[in-house]
Order: sequence, then structure tokens, then C-alpha cells
Amino acid sequence: MQRRTLLKLGIGSAIVLAAAGGAVALLQPGLVKGKLSAPARLVLRRVAQAMLAGTLPADAAAQEASLLALLDRADDFIAGTPQSVQAELSQLFALLPTMAGRRGIVGLSATWESATVAEVGEALQGMRTSGTALKQQAYLGLHDIVCAPYFSGEESWAVLGYPGPTAV
Repeated sequence: MQRRTLLKLGIGSAIVLAAAGGAVALLQPGLVKGKLSAPARLVLRRVAQAMLAGTLPADAAAQEASLLALLDRADDFIAGTPQSVQAELSQLFALLPTMAGRRGIVGLSATWESATVAEVGEALQGMRTSGTALKQQAYLGLHDIVCAPYFSGEESWAVLGYPGPTAV
């Protein structure tokens, strides 16, 4: 394939993906009243399980509580971002639950509900190392939305061996 053909294909794909993402975002936004929609919460939960593998509590009940707390703090984190960032996140979280977003951006063939932690982790690694700026940017956004809320919560400190802030 010639370089010019490859560039045209890449630009055309980006335009189609952006248009599809915009259409999906208009139908069902990823953020509703500044909070993650139900499909967006599922995506972020599965992403968090993969990104935080090894740092989440081993006990199922404790892990569930930790993930629920993370999702609540993620809502607060997103609410603290500028409106322009919230609009972009709403588009991202509107697109990722769809088959086109899951396969096209994340590279995950299994549904979010049925994918294993290893499959999601492998797909995220593919996004991180992709040569496509859109995929890398989406990965970095997901990374920040998972890690900042998780590591700010007290339930993550014990797993990491952090005793907590010292009294001043």
C-alpha cells in the first residue's frame, strides 16, 4: 500500500469514527448530569479491574467496595474538570460501550460484561502502545480517571503499604 493511500485511509477512518462518536454521544451521552451513565460505569469498572490488577483487594467483598468507591470518586473527579474536558469524556464514554468503540478504539472483541481482566488488560496495552494518537489519548484519559480516584482513597493505602498522611 502506498503512503498516500495509507494516509487517506487513516484520515477517512478518523472522520468516520469521530462522526459515529458524535452521533452516539447525542443519542446516549456518557455523562448524565455530570456523572457517569450506567454503561460508562461498567466500562470504567472493567478498565479499573484491568489497570489495577494486583493492587485491588483480594477479598471479593472488599474489592467490590473498593471499585464502587472508585466509581463514586471518579464522578467527583470528572465534576472537577473543565466543561470542555467533561464534554470530551462524555463523548468517549458514549462511544466505548458500543461495539464500534469497544472494537475500534479499545480493540476488545468480547463484550465488556464477558471480557476477562486479562483480555481487557491486553486491549488497554494495545491502546497504550498504539501508533494512533486517538487511541493513546483515550488510554491516557482512562488511566487518569482510574488512578487518581483510586489512589486517593483510603482503601487503596493498605494494599500499597502507605500508612496515610501524617498529622500536622
